[in-house]
Parts: sequence; C-alpha cells; structure tokens
Amino acid sequence: MSREIQIGPRWLTDTSDCFVIAEIGHNHQGDLEKARQLFKAASECGVDAVKLQKRDNRHLYTRALFDKPYENENSFGTTYGQHREALEFGQAEYTALQQYANELGLLMFATAFDIPSADFLSALDMPAYKIASGDLTNLPLLKYVARLGRPMIVSTGGASLTDVRRAAEAILPINPQLCLLQCTAAYPANHAELNLRVIETYRHEFPDTVVGLSDHENGIAMSVAAYVLGARVIEKHFTLNHTWKGTDQAFSLEPIGMRKLVRDLRRLHEALGDGIKRPLASEASPLLKMSKKLVAARDLTAGHVLTEADIACKSPGDGLPPYELERVLGRALPRALHQDENIPVELLER
Repeated sequence: MSREIQIGPRWLTDTSDCFVIAEIGHNHQGDLEKARQLFKAASECGVDAVKLQKRDNRHLYTRALFDKPYENENSFGTTYGQHREALEFGQAEYTALQQYANELGLLMFATAFDIPSADFLSALDMPAYKIASGDLTNLPLLKYVARLGRPMIVSTGGASLTDVRRAAEAILPINPQLCLLQCTAAYPANHAELNLRVIETYRHEFPDTVVGLSDHENGIAMSVAAYVLGARVIEKHFTLNHTWKGTDQAFSLEPIGMRKLVRDLRRLHEALGDGIKRPLASEASPLLKMSKKLVAARDLTAGHVLTEADIACKSPGDGLPPYELERVLGRALPRALHQDENIPVELLER
C-alpha cells in the first residue's frame, strides 16, 4: 500500500499539497449568520475545508456535569449543559451550512463526540469524520465511526504511542482511510510542547497512514515546519475576532493569519521541489555576472606556453570556467592575447 487518503475530491499523499482545515468549532457562538461569515472568510483564505463540532449533550455528559453551574465570561448559559446547548447546531443549521460550503467550494465536516452525533453526521453524508483527542481511547466510538466507511481524521493529544497504536489497531481493520494528527491538547499550546518530531515517529510507525498536525499554538510557523516533517493535513482554529466570547477565540487564527498560513503552505509545497539539483533558467543571468572565467593576466604572444602566472579568474563567466585551469597549463597559445581576453576554448582540443 501507499500512504494516501482521499477526502472529497482531494487525494493526500507524501507528494501532495497540504490539506488545510479551518476549525470553526463553536466560534460561531451558536449564530448561523456568524457561521456563514466564518465559512466565507475561510474560503477567501484558501483553506480546503471547514469543520464544526457535533455533540449530543444530554447523551454525552453526566447529569452532574450537565447541571454544573457554569457562569463565567465565556459562558452562554448558567449551567454547563445550557452553555453547550446554546452553541449547538441542529439539522436545519447543518443543512444550510453544508449547502453554503458547497457554493463556496469548501468541504465541510465535523467532529463526532458521541455515537448519536456520528449518526447525525452520517445522515448528512459528510465527506470525513474528525475524532477529538479525548476520544482516542474511546474504542466503541472509533469502531462505530470506522464502520461508517468515510475517512477518519483522529487527533492524538495527551496520548502515549501505546494509546495511538491501540486506536489505529481498532480502526484500520475496519476502515483503512485513517489520518493521524499529532496534537498537544493545550489551548493554546506552548511551542516547546508541540513535539513536532512525533510526525516523523507516526510516519515510521504507520507507513501506510497519512499524518498531520492539529496545531493549537499561537502562530503559523509551526504548521509550516510540520509540513516539512511530513504532515499533509493541518488543522487550525479559525475566528473573525480574537475578542469574541468563547474559550477558543484567543488562540484561533484571524483571516490575516489563516491567509498567510495557506499562502506559506502552498508556496512550501512548490519550494520543496523534487530533490534533483539542476541549474535553472532564472539563475543564468545572475550567475553570468557573478561567476568567473579564465582570462589572460597580461598581454601574451602567440606560441607562449601558459603558466599560472599568465592566467587570472575574472567575471563575467562567459568563457572557460576556472575548473579547466589545469587542462590549459603548459599549452601553447594559438594566437596573441591582450590582458583580460578569454583563454581560447580550442586549447582544450589540443
């Protein structure tokens, strides 16, 4: 097998461009119009996909957590359950946003936090499913989503390699369409804790699996570095305004940052090239000026036998290159030369 996965029309391989996901999450604040604005801005930034989060809150949380008081500056309800419900979109909103994403040329999918949410998303024919870091050890959910038959993008924050192996071993026999994301489940994540070399570890440990990064760090440089290390999926949280209410807003990229990230990743894919060293047409003119050639160090008569003292290396490089020096030493000049005149090419033919 080769390392590849297809998400919608996009094939991701070791040689492909990066697949960039704008993680909307609940940065829409439960407001459909804000979600539309986020989708449009993400599209203008050039991302490949937008992602939401889907929870069946009463199924997902214990009664004690659902009813726990949750009054703070980022709360949308007096209890944690009310807060979560205020942020949740239903079928009408998902259908409207799915249609809007299609109009924008974006792929849209979501994180399934529980089995009812996976069924909800399946009914909407999502092109992929995201699994959050907190569910890496939730084998019943992993296997259930795997059976839905669509690509799975699984974050691995807070996990050991044993945890990741266990999850992969649960998914792959059912569904080979797996992408593993290195992730640090801190919000925001300190750059010193990103451990980007885990990307290389995953590529070695799972040779047929596409690898990526769920990047919670403030900035774009680490995602670019991740691509160099082999990540082909990059997920970044996205907002229109860092000051909006919500715990994810502060470390999300605003449009200017997302636009730069996508630009840099697209450029990087081209900049890495194919690894074959070759001269380029764009280099010819600068190198002609900078490179050297062999010229007469002084006026020389016809028949003069050349010594090192007779030859200088000077620009521009439109004559014999300096690496030919040894081949012309001891040769007799076929004609007289003035100072700075090119050493004749025909000397090499004698």
